[in-house]
Amino acid sequence: MKKTILLLFLLVSAFAKAQVEYRELTSEKLGATRQIKVQLPRNYSANTEKNYPVIIVMDGDYLFEPVAGNVDYYSYWEEMPDAIVVGILQGDTRDDDTFYDDVNFLPDDTGAAFFEFVGLELMPYLDANYRTANFRIAVGHDLTANFINFYLMKDPSLFQGYISLSPDLSPMMEERLVQRLGAVEQKVFYYLATATDDIKVLREPINALNGQLNTVSNPMVKTYFDNFDEATHYSLVGRAIPQALEDIFSISRPISKKEYKETILNLPGSPYDYLIEKYAVVKELFGLDEKIRVNDFIATSTALEKRSDWEGLERLGKLARQQYPDTMLGNYYLALSMENTGSPKKAMKTYQNGFLLEEVAFITKDLMLDKAAKIKEDFGY
Repeated sequence: MKKTILLLFLLVSAFAKAQVEYRELTSEKLGATRQIKVQLPRNYSANTEKNYPVIIVMDGDYLFEPVAGNVDYYSYWEEMPDAIVVGILQGDTRDDDTFYDDVNFLPDDTGAAFFEFVGLELMPYLDANYRTANFRIAVGHDLTANFINFYLMKDPSLFQGYISLSPDLSPMMEERLVQRLGAVEQKVFYYLATATDDIKVLREPINALNGQLNTVSNPMVKTYFDNFDEATHYSLVGRAIPQALEDIFSISRPISKKEYKETILNLPGSPYDYLIEKYAVVKELFGLDEKIRVNDFIATSTALEKRSDWEGLERLGKLARQQYPDTMLGNYYLALSMENTGSPKKAMKTYQNGFLLEEVAFITKDLMLDKAAKIKEDFGY
């Protein structure tokens, strides 16, 4: 209980510092005005050249705050990229918004109008008024969790990420999802959640769907499933949202101890190539073209040293000079590579030149001078 209260306090505190805007959209599709909430990243105003992934939250009346709070908290600690969170208020229109035909079980009448509102009016409005990236996630709960699946049936899909919290699955949805996910040619992340104390009529089809999703063999699709112990239809939401964000954005996180030990140290190729590919995937998926974190430079360099991959360390040093030209990072890696490939004099001068630059992480002026002095002593320069 104490841990839950602490987490809620942290999320509320983080959410209070985020920028939240309230907007009204006049919709021709709905023939009405629809209210939305928009949370912008903390650094949105300062980073005028940066675009952000978009997370669309159905049931914005009650689901927006837990999603927005988690997004702000996780992005603050670099556990996921900064993102724009948009909540659609559906308190009085939820049943109409999620209506589907009882013959073909596809959105019809008011449901079809809402489907088009999101794709043809809301998303263009967000793209025109905010700096959005191409990566989009939809979040829904029971009725709306089922409804977001209909967007996956379109080609290309409006969303690349789906967070389906205890969906109230419509007839044929299981078969349609499995067929679509097996054939989709764009990258899709699909998160599904239920709980041991979830509503029984929802829980059984969800578990059956998960069994079918496990049969999907498509390299473009990544599925995730959680069955939370002793959680209800409503309490599972608070546990599922952070887990879903962790799963979907795992590739974008800083290199962890686990990733370092289990993946990087066991690579058949160079850790340098792994680092470049990691950030290339992040750019392709999320539209984020960011500098490599200093933490990731250090993790990669450590692996390169362990493997005596001095060519890779040289390439890492040149990259560090490009991305952090005012720091000692690049000089340190280049000098270390020279030192271990038979060019001690060049290494000594490179260490000495780095003395004029800014310290970074463990690389200090004293370290650079000590390295240069040791070479001078060993070789008598």
